[in-house]
Amino acid sequence: MTTEATLPSTARQVWTRARGIVLALVLLLVAAVAIAAIRSTERHGGLDPRSADPYGSRAVAELLADRGVDTRVVTTLDEARAAAGPDTTLLIAVPDLLTHRQQSQLHSATADSDGRTLLVAPGSWSVERLAPGVVADPATSLDSTLSPDCALSAAQRAGTADTGGIRYTVTVPGYDECYPSERLPTLVRVPAATGDGDTVVLGAPDILYNDTLDEQGNASLALQLLGSRPHLVWYLPSLSDPTATDPGEEKGFLDLLPSGWLWGTLQLFFAAALAALWRARRLGPLVPEKLPVAIRASETVEGRARLYRKANARDRAAAALRSTTRTRLAPLVGVPVTQAHASEALLPALSAHLHGDGQSLHSLLFGPPPGDDAALISLADQLDALEREVRRS
Repeated sequence: MTTEATLPSTARQVWTRARGIVLALVLLLVAAVAIAAIRSTERHGGLDPRSADPYGSRAVAELLADRGVDTRVVTTLDEARAAAGPDTTLLIAVPDLLTHRQQSQLHSATADSDGRTLLVAPGSWSVERLAPGVVADPATSLDSTLSPDCALSAAQRAGTADTGGIRYTVTVPGYDECYPSERLPTLVRVPAATGDGDTVVLGAPDILYNDTLDEQGNASLALQLLGSRPHLVWYLPSLSDPTATDPGEEKGFLDLLPSGWLWGTLQLFFAAALAALWRARRLGPLVPEKLPVAIRASETVEGRARLYRKANARDRAAAALRSTTRTRLAPLVGVPVTQAHASEALLPALSAHLHGDGQSLHSLLFGPPPGDDAALISLADQLDALEREVRRS
């Protein structure tokens, strides 16, 4: 009856305490679903010419449309390759999402197309295949706004722009190197080997964002780079593209980690080592300290006895009782304490003192452990009686 009444009461108490948290979680979940549903038809990803978000690129697409340049979004490699031509600018939004095979195929399609290819912030994973002769530097630019410092007409007309990002090293002469940061360019124009085509490597996407298009010379530079041909094909690489599956060239776990992770890990390791050294600064010998509370001897005995009982350690309990009794009896019968646990020294002196049987004393003080709790209690009583008898005699 008591158990049946306790269970519902406990369940009600748990529900009463947790219902506020559960209600808050439900409301957050409903709000998140509602917001996602409302924005799912309005939002696109970053660097998307259909997106009006701060990091979208709808503003530059509309400015290009006013100048007669039409913009088309593609998401597969086949569409991007088919779109390459002399009257087309092909913008690759995230080159590092392409596999090495995709990069090689795309470069083969654009190399002799006489069109323009614009690579937005390609890293070391992609830039050397899509723009041979250009190598990404591990250290990025510390400044966002940079000056052109080159002979490229588009850069000179635009002036300062937010191109600071990935820096590049050019290994082939004849390339246009613009917007340098610490003597390394953040914008490189690679002319085609034959024809009028070229490839532009842009170290940062800032000049294409809605939020920063009206700053510095960003709009001018973006319009000149993207508006040199009447058609703009905006390639947004997608993981759903069938050509994106390439088991032989899949990125490993270390390739997916951001640059500088190794130095960050080492810094965390050294910080943890210093913290451990700081916490372990007292490396001297142990110093005894007084207990903050005085504990009665009887409480200590009772606590140790309960531990022995819980572990069924009757042998250890009996050994402790016998050892303590022998230690107390030895001085009473003239035996040094150092020989209290030697039967050949203690038992003769004890028998002579009591004028009793040494065999029973040997069984009592040095015998086998008791077989049950009752025998252990009996042993304790006998040891106590023996000590009282020795003290009276």
